[in-house]
Amino acid sequence: MLKPILLVEDDLRDQELTLLALERSQLANDVVVMRDGAAALDYLRREGEHASRQEGNPAVILLDLKLPKVNGLEVLEAVRNTPALRSVPVVMLTSSQEEADLLRSYELGVNAYVVKPVEFKQFVSSIAELGMFWAVLNEPPPGSLRASRRHD
Repeated sequence: MLKPILLVEDDLRDQELTLLALERSQLANDVVVMRDGAAALDYLRREGEHASRQEGNPAVILLDLKLPKVNGLEVLEAVRNTPALRSVPVVMLTSSQEEADLLRSYELGVNAYVVKPVEFKQFVSSIAELGMFWAVLNEPPPGSLRASRRHD
């Protein structure tokens, strides 16, 4: 079973573009979308309306920086401070080019910081490459759930 990709994005346009890009990359992973940081944390922690969701962490979290309720930096900090979530790759996917946001993201343990391209084709290409890398090419830490692979 493939692990889902968790997309945390409040902007509907960016959400639609990201989903389109992931679809075009032909990844088989489901994409779970959360529109604010509080909902994302509930999903990850299996709390609130997500208490009954199936166990397991996403393959990667694509996390916007500027979110309602709980911002992306606070979500990242919570993920890194939760032992069961600590090893989940987190990619900050943002329009912010502020050096302070970049530095704080890396201080909190982000795996990658990607500034959303403005041009449509470049945006689609960048997201497709991100999805392919984190969902298919990246080797998760030992003990993570992973789609079975033949080892010949």
